[in-house]
Amino acid sequence: KKSLFRPVGERHEDPEIAGLEEELMREVNKLGIGPQGMGGSTTALDIKVETAPCHIAALPVAVNLNCHASRHKHFVM
Repeated sequence: KKSLFRPVGERHEDPEIAGLEEELMREVNKLGIGPQGMGGSTTALDIKVETAPCHIAALPVAVNLNCHASRHKHFVM
């Protein structure tokens, strides 16, 4: 969650990790999934990578998505 404190578009201070963030952004947005899986050219607004030493058996990964409310829609007449 530490990476969430960096503003959108701000890259990591390590140039190698910053390059990884940019490469991942390009590749994710090329998938064509789009917002909420509806198709489009923007799937992710930003990708942040943080590193820390850890045992290979416990590599942590966090993926933050929109809340349940923004992924479901109801229509009432």
